[in-house]
Amino acid sequence: MASVPTLPPANDGPSFAEVNLNGDSSAPIVRAAVIQYSSIFFDTPATLDKAEMLLFHAARHGAQLVVFPEAFIGGYPRGSTFGISIGNQTNKGKEDFRKYNASAIDVPGPEVDRLAAAAGKYKVYVVIGVIERDGHILYSTVLFFNSQGCYLGKHRKIMPTGLERVIWGSGDGSTIPVYDTPLGKIGAAICWENRMPLLRTAMFAKGIEIYCAPTADDRNVWLASMTHIALEGGCFVLSAHQCCRRKDYPPASEYVFSGTEEDLTPDSIVCDGGSVIISPSGDVLAGPLNGMEGFVFANLDLGEIARAKFDFDVVGRDARPEVLSLIVRDQPVSAVSFTSRPS
Repeated sequence: MASVPTLPPANDGPSFAEVNLNGDSSAPIVRAAVIQYSSIFFDTPATLDKAEMLLFHAARHGAQLVVFPEAFIGGYPRGSTFGISIGNQTNKGKEDFRKYNASAIDVPGPEVDRLAAAAGKYKVYVVIGVIERDGHILYSTVLFFNSQGCYLGKHRKIMPTGLERVIWGSGDGSTIPVYDTPLGKIGAAICWENRMPLLRTAMFAKGIEIYCAPTADDRNVWLASMTHIALEGGCFVLSAHQCCRRKDYPPASEYVFSGTEEDLTPDSIVCDGGSVIISPSGDVLAGPLNGMEGFVFANLDLGEIARAKFDFDVVGRDARPEVLSLIVRDQPVSAVSFTSRPS
């Protein structure tokens, strides 16, 4: 069982990147925190302990909304091939998948209950990436909780990227929620599905104001995508990354970073982070935070949303539905349907 690192006291502790805005006193101000810490891979109980500790520190700094990275609970299997090549799957790869499956969580389930209780305990809204297990299918999922300790619902990643498609299933249109909360309308898209313009359009049509983007993409170009989405949608964008070192994963005897393992030391960074908060006008309010674990804070002046929509309203005044339109099939999709007939 891996140990959970103890964060130092908040006044001299983790790294913080933050900004304070005076804002318009007539518009609500939301204190938002983005978490940039690593999971404890293959150890979900310890990662849950860590998540609760991070919520405690975020709440101590006044956070009302806390956003965690993609796959924070359950882990992002960076560098792993799961023993897959065309026409072959190794026994070790199958065992790796068994262990990864065991680290996932059921929704609903006891881990969801614990996260809900922590959100209520610290009086914060929580958006957190998890690996969800549904039968034997795994999904990269985001869970939403309110500050009263209630589970609101989930978003399943619509389109896993590359080798992710081998280990994760694809979500459908029934889990693209935008929640109307006292903090604003909150929703999420995960990692590279943020590059799907029709998915973004569906979320804009639901009136999203605080657009959360948990991700595993630590490249410099990610900032450009997040800035564009904020401008396109006239919304705040909160992107949460993990910052991971080799030692956050099991040793090479159990877990191999394919193609790079021989060049890594325990302290080698395998995911550089880049967490950031961007305003509806495209200004970077806080971050990007790179090369270290820490928090990104900003005060979100919701009056900025109306100012941005005055410039451009992609699904409102500036839409052209007589030329371009979108149909979203928002019913659950199942491989098998049973139709009852009268006997």
